[in-house]
Amino acid sequence: MPTKKDAQSPAPHAADTHDLIRVHGARVNNLKDVSVEIPKRRLTVFTGVSGSGKSSLVFGTLAAESQRMINETYSAFVQGFMPTQARPEVDVLEGLTTAIIVDQQRLGSDPRSTVGTATDANAMLRILFSRLGKPHIGSPKAFSFNVASISGAGAVTMERAGRTVKERRDFQIIGGMCPRCEGRGTVSDIDLTQLYDDSKSLAEGAFTIPGWKSDSFWTVRVYAESGLLDPDKPIREFTKREMRDFLHKEPVKVKVEGVNLTYEGLIPKIQKSFLSKDREAMQPHIRAFVDRAVTFTTCPECDGTRLGEAARSSKIAGISIADACAMQISDLAEWVRGLDEPSVAPLLTTLLGTLDSFVEIGLGYLSLDRSAGTLSGGEAQRVKMIRHLGSSLTDVTYVFDEPTIGLHPHDIQRMNDLLLRLRDKGNTVLVVEHKPETIVIADHVVDLGPGAGTGGGTVCFEGTVEGLRAGDTVTGRHFDDRAAPKKEVRKATGTLEIRGAATHNLRDVDVDIPLGVLVVVTGVAGSGKSSLVHGSIPAGEGVVSIDQAAIRGSRRSNPATYTGLLDPIRKAFAKANGVKPALFSANSEGACPTCNGAGVIYTDLAMMAGVASTCEECEGKRFHASVLEHHFGGRDISEVLAMSVAEAAGFFGDGEARTPAAHRILERLADVGLGYLSLGQPLTTLSGGERQRLKLATHMGEKGGVYILDEPTTGLHLADVEQLLGLLDRLVDSGKSVIVVEHHQAVMAHADWIVDLGPGAGHDGGRIVFEGTPADLVAARTTLTGEHLAAYVGA
Repeated sequence: MPTKKDAQSPAPHAADTHDLIRVHGARVNNLKDVSVEIPKRRLTVFTGVSGSGKSSLVFGTLAAESQRMINETYSAFVQGFMPTQARPEVDVLEGLTTAIIVDQQRLGSDPRSTVGTATDANAMLRILFSRLGKPHIGSPKAFSFNVASISGAGAVTMERAGRTVKERRDFQIIGGMCPRCEGRGTVSDIDLTQLYDDSKSLAEGAFTIPGWKSDSFWTVRVYAESGLLDPDKPIREFTKREMRDFLHKEPVKVKVEGVNLTYEGLIPKIQKSFLSKDREAMQPHIRAFVDRAVTFTTCPECDGTRLGEAARSSKIAGISIADACAMQISDLAEWVRGLDEPSVAPLLTTLLGTLDSFVEIGLGYLSLDRSAGTLSGGEAQRVKMIRHLGSSLTDVTYVFDEPTIGLHPHDIQRMNDLLLRLRDKGNTVLVVEHKPETIVIADHVVDLGPGAGTGGGTVCFEGTVEGLRAGDTVTGRHFDDRAAPKKEVRKATGTLEIRGAATHNLRDVDVDIPLGVLVVVTGVAGSGKSSLVHGSIPAGEGVVSIDQAAIRGSRRSNPATYTGLLDPIRKAFAKANGVKPALFSANSEGACPTCNGAGVIYTDLAMMAGVASTCEECEGKRFHASVLEHHFGGRDISEVLAMSVAEAAGFFGDGEARTPAAHRILERLADVGLGYLSLGQPLTTLSGGERQRLKLATHMGEKGGVYILDEPTTGLHLADVEQLLGLLDRLVDSGKSVIVVEHHQAVMAHADWIVDLGPGAGHDGGRIVFEGTPADLVAARTTLTGEHLAAYVGA
């Protein structure tokens, strides 16, 4: 007889009670004992002004601890090969699950990295061509532009049955790398006239390379005193052998004043010291030198495909692997769908799934041969998302850093659907975001603030979106802000004519861009905006171009070194005290001898997390004690570097410490809203929005009549966008022309003139679909941008 069920519902199982992630007492970076409870299997959005501590809480605390605990499950041997992470400064962290981080880090600017290699699509295509390609040329390696063809032969000695046997062996690896450009697709050519003046001798200072001074031990003197070259003979009179040693010699050891140094030819030395660095990370004068001295041209042998002749000759249905990688991904998906080959059916299904994910996420306009380094931050983030879309994992924590960056309002809905789909599979989704369109879909909102830097780091609000709207926080007050199109737009002072623009997907575009006004170039992602602006307006005299590339910097870099502010400060200190400027650099002669100017001492504990302890000698000030005895305006150099931008602007603005060169740079930093930043704060601790504005302030000092800004609102809170608009207005009112590539509706509404590209992405775009004032765009509503802008301004 069936037993009667208990009328009362049973108590929940103990395993079902863990439905919260609890954080108590988080103190990472600027967090001030933050405690929050985050619901699992829900979409939680973290918001707040730039620099308020969102990334410190989400990435620096939650995601970092999850990764550290996963790493600890491996053996000590395996941990020795993994990056070590210290436990975040937090009292209690409960309920963590495995974290998968999808951040905005660029995919690496290695010239051999492409969209295909970053997503495994290339690996599957190589297998496909090695099985079906006619003529058959070899294994999948034969289609890889990262594998060179190698062959060799020789005698091999082996012990066999107590006897030594010699056998002749040969081997051959067939790779797909183009031998001319070594799989890069481009060849670099160095203009020697920019490196030296051949009418002078080395002793007379022939080198014209920045930083190569005649007394420099590591550069000029290695050549002059190596014994391989005559330092008193003009370079144009060098013999063939001397010229070969001067330009191309392999590295050899030479003695200069009894010190062993490495001598190598000038060209390989320039390639290692300048061309191996990211161009954006270079100081402006070094970047200008590289632009003058080096030209990159498409490889004439492989025509930029990176592949050798054999790899290009093998085809499936008349298409080679180079043709397939050059296709727009949406077209490639259709081509793969048309292949009917039962022998590779599972491979075709997997490849098609990856390609369809590209289309679904809004990247169908890319091609697999696109260099990974040329993707914007938003595109790179979405490329990383592709591998997670079809994942069958559940109960995972996905952490996203502003997934809507680089997305047109039309594309944001698609991204929202993807985030909700991940949540509905039973995952916890944590999103750091500024856009109201994404905040509004959240199940739970955590608002940090109230200010940035030391003025932030506390939780201002926790709860629902409705509660945030009604609350009195900075985000709540600005949540429903709407910029209205201007009643009066500025009149153009001239025009910049672009004729026949055909870069990437542009269709022979003719457009007149008005000068002396604020112009916004917009359109859906992949419609050709950056191609039009960066490809048609040459960056040169009078044009200052500020792209999205993230600024790089080690723990030793800070706002003072990055902006060039430290140079006038060092000179002022040196002049006031009658000593060398190098003493006032923690990376040079003035460094504390114990910590070498780092301010902290790192103790390496093998596979355990290294420990950074404040240097006892300099107490974290980074300078030698004798340097701190020198004062300027009553302060020593460490006290000046500890000042905030606002405080330093007052200090260097008037009084005995008045330094106009320093004050100008500080004013630019204050203009972009970084008045709270301390001059000596390591760049590694700055948020994405702070780095973006630091870069903007640095470039604003460059002389130019036309400023080109690529998505300057990246990483900016709604309140910060207002400040940016004020800055753009000031630039235009001072007589400059400002051209902004942007999706943010507030910037569009504020423009004097809009150029809208479309109608779609990739080969569905590349045309001008509207040019005129924002009010006309709203009134016409003939484009996707027009519809979204009209909805935004409430027209």
